Amino acid sequence: MDFSKNILETIGNTPLVKLNKIVAEIDALVLAKVETFNPGNSVKDRMAVKMIEDAEADGRLKPGGTIIEGTSGNTGMGLALVAIIKGYKLICVMSDKQSKEKMDILRAVGAKVVVCPTDVEPTDPRSYYSVSKRLASETPNSWYVNQYDNMSNALAHYEQTGPEIWKQTEGKITHFVVGVGTGGTISGVGKYLKEQNPNIKIWGIDTYGSVFKKYHETGIFDENEIYSYITEGIGEDILPKNVDFSLIDGFTKVTDKDAAVYTRKIALEEAIFVGNSAGACIKGLLQLKEHFKPDDVVVVLFHDSGSRYVGKMFNDDWMRERGFLEENVTKAEDVIKDHIDKQLIVVRTEELVSHAIERMRKYKISQIPVVDINGFVGSVDETDLFRSYVADKNVAEKPIKEVMGKPFPIVKLGTPIEEVSKLFTKENDAVLVDLGNGSHHIITKYDIIGSIK
Repeated sequence: MDFSKNILETIGNTPLVKLNKIVAEIDALVLAKVETFNPGNSVKDRMAVKMIEDAEADGRLKPGGTIIEGTSGNTGMGLALVAIIKGYKLICVMSDKQSKEKMDILRAVGAKVVVCPTDVEPTDPRSYYSVSKRLASETPNSWYVNQYDNMSNALAHYEQTGPEIWKQTEGKITHFVVGVGTGGTISGVGKYLKEQNPNIKIWGIDTYGSVFKKYHETGIFDENEIYSYITEGIGEDILPKNVDFSLIDGFTKVTDKDAAVYTRKIALEEAIFVGNSAGACIKGLLQLKEHFKPDDVVVVLFHDSGSRYVGKMFNDDWMRERGFLEENVTKAEDVIKDHIDKQLIVVRTEELVSHAIERMRKYKISQIPVVDINGFVGSVDETDLFRSYVADKNVAEKPIKEVMGKPFPIVKLGTPIEEVSKLFTKENDAVLVDLGNGSHHIITKYDIIGSIK
């Protein structure tokens, strides 16, 4: 009978799949190494097993111990599978930008999940690097994995992923393209492939907010390059030991929007349901298309499953909130269609300034139209109210009509967005849209900016 002794024996030997429509403009054979076929649905299963086995072998991890790791989710899943089979406890420390699905999945397989803020320095005691180290020092019989500097990470890919790709392409691979986070995949695979053929090019996909590309090109660790980004699984604000820059021929950076958009495109155009870093890889591949020739064989690695992003990149509302959804915004009605049913907040001429301030605070808005029995007669803006308050501390008890500005311009639903935009000036921060049923809606500068693609 043909069966595996446990789920860990099913890790590896993932398929290579030819990409077609999404890479139509690339004049080469493009193959995807689809790592979602691993039991934990990601490439990280490979190194999770390797890191634990090596730690067991040299005594760092003892029977019944607790495994502790900072993870974006996928390494945690791989570690969880091994922990279940081998009888270890697991604590996963994650940043709050990771998808809820990843956190829920880890809890489902028995891991304790600790969530830390994303937008802090690596050395900040609240960062997931620092919290992981602290928990390891406080927890008896524990082992801190540290996938970033644990060289068993890259070794797993040198021993497994690289040889698989070489064998599957019959040694014809010319380029390997992969997102870079801990650096284990690109360095392990890159080392093996270059040992077989030094002419193979290794390209890393980076993201804006990460230090890799500039450091590779200049040797400078530029902290100005570091800022918060949305893309998951790639990019870093540190230099992991697993990233061997000498093996990498170059990097290209991909925006958060492009990574998200192409994540969805892969599912729609290739019927491959994969995660956020795969979208970044495909967009990066297209950015590098001039490097490929007709006879080239390009292998791109898809890290994980799209199931971990159904509440993010595969959710229209999430995409729309960030301006990532490719919608055609041409008229005033396009800008407000997602919140057209919201009530227009107004203030009356005889109400007090304090009433307007309270309404702004309650509804988290910055501009309010002023009305009387005849209709719209003025407007108030938080900046103007602030200036008035600075000039006169008693302004809060004055009627709105004494401090209001000019009424906001009014346009129809079908007004072109270009015409609406022209109505925004230093003196005017909003436009009203006549809904044609006796009611109105407001468009602010924020709405216009949010519609920019």
